[in-house]
Amino acid sequence: MAKPDLTRGQAELREIRGENRGLLWTAGVFSVFVNLLMLTGPIFMLQIYDRVLGSRSEETLVALFALMAFLFLMMGVLDWARARLLGRMAARFQARLDRRVFDAILRRSAIGGDDGGSENQLKDVEAVQRFYGSPVFTALFDIPWTPVFLLGISIFHPWLGALAVVGGGILILITVLNQYTTRLAVVQANAASVRSERLAEHLQTEAETVRSLGMQGSAFQRWDRARRRALEQNLRASDLGGSFSVAAKTFRLFLQSAMLGLGAYLVLQGSVTPGVMIAASILLGRALAPVDLVVGQWTVVQRAKRGWDNLVELLSTVAPDPPRVELPRPQARLSVQQLTVIPPGGRQATLRMINFDVAPGQAVGVIGQSGSGKSTLARAITGVWPAAGGKIRLDGAALDQYDPERLAQHIGYLPQRVQLFEGTIAENIARLSPEPDDAKVVEAAKKAAAHEMIVKLPQGYGTPVSLASTQLSGGQIQRIGLARAMYGDPVILVLDEPNSNLDNEGSTALNAAIRVMKEEGRSVLIMAHRPAAIRECEMLLVLEDGMRKAWGPREKVLSEVVQNHRTLQQAANNPVGVT
Repeated sequence: MAKPDLTRGQAELREIRGENRGLLWTAGVFSVFVNLLMLTGPIFMLQIYDRVLGSRSEETLVALFALMAFLFLMMGVLDWARARLLGRMAARFQARLDRRVFDAILRRSAIGGDDGGSENQLKDVEAVQRFYGSPVFTALFDIPWTPVFLLGISIFHPWLGALAVVGGGILILITVLNQYTTRLAVVQANAASVRSERLAEHLQTEAETVRSLGMQGSAFQRWDRARRRALEQNLRASDLGGSFSVAAKTFRLFLQSAMLGLGAYLVLQGSVTPGVMIAASILLGRALAPVDLVVGQWTVVQRAKRGWDNLVELLSTVAPDPPRVELPRPQARLSVQQLTVIPPGGRQATLRMINFDVAPGQAVGVIGQSGSGKSTLARAITGVWPAAGGKIRLDGAALDQYDPERLAQHIGYLPQRVQLFEGTIAENIARLSPEPDDAKVVEAAKKAAAHEMIVKLPQGYGTPVSLASTQLSGGQIQRIGLARAMYGDPVILVLDEPNSNLDNEGSTALNAAIRVMKEEGRSVLIMAHRPAAIRECEMLLVLEDGMRKAWGPREKVLSEVVQNHRTLQQAANNPVGVT
């Protein structure tokens, strides 16, 4: 599979970062004055040794002390203001990017484009935000002043300048070696950690199966192997990074002492004054401080770089939704024209040249063996998977003319695998709306014939649903999922295996809900294996190997295509159904 063009993602991220250009320029201006005020310490020491001690003037000492205190106060205020500016710039960057990345993650996951090989991009946004708000990013404003400070040392004496330049070059070389040496180790360590975490999450999700089949020991051994590999990789990356950090810190301390030693020698030779010796040592420490900070917190830089690259790939792969004209509420009229669908990431079409029309008040059953394309058709009609060829039209307008959220209000969907979310039953039916409309929630539950079932629960519609565990049965979850699909009064309902977990009462309720939809002029599409699910269907579509095998009135299609027509016809009139 060809790699996406990353230019679009780079441009989008840079544009978002550019929205904070004003804050960055202001921080840059503050950095100029902060670094100029950093000269206060060396100059103060120079004046103390060369003027105050020589003249023994207390008045001069008091004046210099007062000036030094004022300048350091101003430096502290400007440095504090710079840190707050960069912190707010980082927060604005994250706030601006959160919705875009969240939508992109959901879209890519929905179409199956996430192979699980990368970390959660929301964490990547946080990593970049932390970098922009960290002392490391502030140090990048100070590093350009390192040559200026080294030049200042050279003004004192060429030998002092030469020692500072050589020492600074060695420290920068350590920084570059740190980057290239630890990069691969950090990537491998993070990948191993992610695999270990995902395995643990999967085993936790399937805890019931693990315990019931006596798999705890084997599962632990498998997870323990992944955990140990992650631990080894992290330890290796930590050792490498720590070695460079210690080397940089030790060399910087040695360099400052070497500067004092060389300064003392030059004092003995009469080439410089004692004040120059002390001032040069202080100035060198200031010049190398940002480099030392970057080396010490290099993991923050690496994580931000990896996060930036992941975001570039995500935003390049998933383009933002284009603006669309809001269309009026459509009629329950669906037209599928020459539809061909290729699953995302696949190369072979699972649906080919499918044609059929659904009229208002009509229920259509879609049957076929496993792998015939029923679920693919459901995903295409709901807009989750795009069409590779042909069109799906809702009331004459192609699906891509509707905003995805608006389309979801017009087409209710009950997937084959129903999942509820953290919250109450009412919030789940209301599709996690922060302010659920109680009247619409109850109305949807009544249309789905789930109201009586819900009010019999201990807390009714306020019954909490937890991701970790739930007391609801598979049939109850499926009926709540049906109510969620009917929330907001959709014009078309797409049901994928809606009775797979239903008992006799649930199947009766499902058929009652389908009748209500038809009576209100809505349309229903039912992808089914069990004949009881197509009891209310007037039309039938038979799929075989992704192609339309038959289409027409239910009785006619069953008599023409299904060999055991009599058995299926009896089962269709039986709410329990046969498998």
